[in-house]
Amino acid sequence: MIVDVHAHTPTHRESVPESERKVFTTWRTDRPVVTTNSWAEFDTAMEAADVTIVFNIAVPDPEAATGIPHPPERTNDATAEFVAHDPARRIGFMSVDPTEPDAFDEAERCRELGLVGVKLGPNYQNFDPLGDEALAFYAYCEKNALPIVFHQGASPIRAAPLRYTYPLVTDEVALRFPELRIVMAHMGHPWGKETVVTIRKHPHVYADVSSIYLRPWVCYESLLAAVEWGCTHKLLLGSDFPIANTGEAIAGLRAVNTILEGTRLPRVPSELVEGIIHADALSALGLSVGAPA
Repeated sequence: MIVDVHAHTPTHRESVPESERKVFTTWRTDRPVVTTNSWAEFDTAMEAADVTIVFNIAVPDPEAATGIPHPPERTNDATAEFVAHDPARRIGFMSVDPTEPDAFDEAERCRELGLVGVKLGPNYQNFDPLGDEALAFYAYCEKNALPIVFHQGASPIRAAPLRYTYPLVTDEVALRFPELRIVMAHMGHPWGKETVVTIRKHPHVYADVSSIYLRPWVCYESLLAAVEWGCTHKLLLGSDFPIANTGEAIAGLRAVNTILEGTRLPRVPSELVEGIIHADALSALGLSVGAPA
């Protein structure tokens, strides 16, 4: 089974009106990124995945904060509705701002909607990931077996503080909450080595490889670090849709050694790459898929 653990909920149920289409030309070096997508466009983009984990990010102004213009008042409802349309292939995560007074009430409501994990982007949501309110929310997630996907590392959004996404911050979270299942998104790029030493030491901390294949040297360096530290089994497949799709993610990982042609640099073993592509992410995160709609 191929599980894509990192995709953003499409912004539109039906075709996107031309007047609402959003395109970013600097997010990738090879092509523009369209951040407004329909349900059908999502299905086409993710056809290489058997199961996909989807989410939004809870911010007051999604377009300004994340570049993905979903309606903020429907952050979690939109995800729940999308998952309910195809529960055999989609798993929904909620997003809340731990500093908001209704954070726990919203989390309870989202659990009733069938959302089974959490996506947090402290840099986008502008909260201290080691602040008291955040720590209280992690305790809630640990108690209720809600895995958290944390944005880690770089972002094209100028206002997103990098200090909130440094991978060693997640080490501090895992030390305090040893049973909390965590996914460190993007292997913390460009801090792949810091991510590797974090996932190596914590049994329930993993990293996804979303977007790293868009930068071949970062991809190679990060995966090689995981090989040398013996923790490629802690890496999970992710695409970061709409920035990329599952097929691109798989192809990018399989091409990791291409830049080494003509050199004696060590290769990332192909069997370990295949292990990432086919990782048992659902078991790692304590999740399961629903029945077909």
